Amino acid sequence: MRNTEPLTTFTPAILSRNMINKTTDTEKVVSLLTKLISTESISRNEKVAADIVFEWFVEQGYTPERICNNIVCKSHHWNSNKPTVLLNSHIDTVKPVSAWSINPFEPTIKDGKLYGLGSNDAGASLTSLLHTFYQLDRTEQSYNMLFVASAEEEVSGADGMKSIAPLFGNTLPEIALAIVGEPTDMQPAIAEKGLMVIDAEVKGVSGHAAREEGINALYRAIDIIQIIKNLPLELKVSPLLGAVKMSVTMIYSGTQHNVVPDLCTFTIDIRSNELYSNNDIFNLLEKKMPEWCTLKARSFVLNSSSLLGHNQSSPLVDKITKKADEMGLKPFGSPTLSDQAILSCPSFKMGPGSSARSHTANEFIKIEEISEALSTYYNLLNGI
Repeated sequence: MRNTEPLTTFTPAILSRNMINKTTDTEKVVSLLTKLISTESISRNEKVAADIVFEWFVEQGYTPERICNNIVCKSHHWNSNKPTVLLNSHIDTVKPVSAWSINPFEPTIKDGKLYGLGSNDAGASLTSLLHTFYQLDRTEQSYNMLFVASAEEEVSGADGMKSIAPLFGNTLPEIALAIVGEPTDMQPAIAEKGLMVIDAEVKGVSGHAAREEGINALYRAIDIIQIIKNLPLELKVSPLLGAVKMSVTMIYSGTQHNVVPDLCTFTIDIRSNELYSNNDIFNLLEKKMPEWCTLKARSFVLNSSSLLGHNQSSPLVDKITKKADEMGLKPFGSPTLSDQAILSCPSFKMGPGSSARSHTANEFIKIEEISEALSTYYNLLNGI
């Protein structure tokens, strides 16, 4: 990114003098976001960022709970007879790429844009949802709210949402509806593709290459790869997420040039739509494999998720779907993965910023996008 003018380091005073959106709410959100940008919170190193979010809840009069580096907090107007809405976004970031032309941990404002690592993914969503949680909780709603600021989202880590999700319906409330804060241009992503990685092993029989002895495991693997390539053509195509995608992305075979390889291993990257669980796809693949080919999934957890795909009756889903339509929001299917994949309840993701800016050098969020997010979140959730 080329800058023709020097960038200005952010301070709250500069914001209140120069930004077009001067509302107190926006200033408060941007102030918290700049504090988080200034705090390194690369995945599995989120302790200080978790401290900041924990203290924010305390300052607003809440009693948050800390589970690893995840911060969990209930709304004030809690009633066990009401359904619970989960508000979630993550506090971790990826590592900054080498192409940053400014300090990624120094929040900087230029031309109405706030630059900094995690500003777009997903700091603006996190801080906007936090403020929305607080504003909605000033009056009693027809539902409870549970906020989870999650860690390790960028690496799908065991101590992030994976450690929280099993608690819903047990030590934490059952969730009727979840909103996951991710950059979606403030449009609801009501479905997202899942992810499953499979390691395949193809066996052959070794021999001398000069005499064409043995059974070439690499040649056998080519046949298996063709099966994998063709399987998506047999599967249903989602109107939201399109076809299931299967890609062989890594392959290893052979020990030296004159030995027919007796083993070939390769890795399959599978992006599922909401019409199939990862278990469904694995079983379909496994049925097509000969005895000399074995498959092993690294995990079945990251299934495709959907607002309507869990066959769970929830009046809240109907209400928020109707409200979103009245507000002119445009639902879509997202190809990218988030903590939404770990949730088993009806869910959608929505937040300020663009997915195209995530994980890029000189990442930014527009101040006006934060203002829009505050208004949209509040109007969508208030009074349903």
